Amino acid sequence: MAKRRTVANPLALAVLAELLLGPLHPYEIGRRLKEHGKDRNIRYNRGSLYMVVDQLTKAGFISAQETVRDTQRPERTVYALTDDGRDELYDWLRELVAQPRHEYPQFGVALSLLSVISPPEAVELLEQRRSALTSESDEIRAAVRAAGESGVAWVFLVEEEYRLALLEAESRFVAGLVESLRQPDYVRAWQDVFGSTT
Repeated sequence: MAKRRTVANPLALAVLAELLLGPLHPYEIGRRLKEHGKDRNIRYNRGSLYMVVDQLTKAGFISAQETVRDTQRPERTVYALTDDGRDELYDWLRELVAQPRHEYPQFGVALSLLSVISPPEAVELLEQRRSALTSESDEIRAAVRAAGESGVAWVFLVEEEYRLALLEAESRFVAGLVESLRQPDYVRAWQDVFGSTT
């Protein structure tokens, strides 16, 4: 069973991981997250990043190391990981890796209500989705290949490989669903409930 976290925002986990390598200012943490492509998996903006840093500080997982001021910029507080923060990082990450968690993707919601759309329209919409999935898969393959060719170790690309596997699985699922929606028995059953397909 999942443990109740003091700070449960996935951005907090990413901040803890970035600070594992040494103290940083929140701006630098954000730059690194973007540079490492973590913004593809974790939604955040500058305000949410500073809010999470504040929450982690209050929880005792990070602490202000020093405040730096140069003439060009406002004061910058550099934060470091505490021992409790290190423990939280490893405990939380181990839990996420080992324990599947039910998530609520929006496509799942759409699928649960798909029967209200006429079969021809549903097929057309799903074909659009499959085309978008193919485009996204192609982009990820190209990015992973380019990163690999530039010397990035595979372990730093594993989340992209995971995304690619999910996209490919979803594409196969959508293809099968399209075939099922085209079956005359389904079309007739839909018409019996909802009437005309127009």
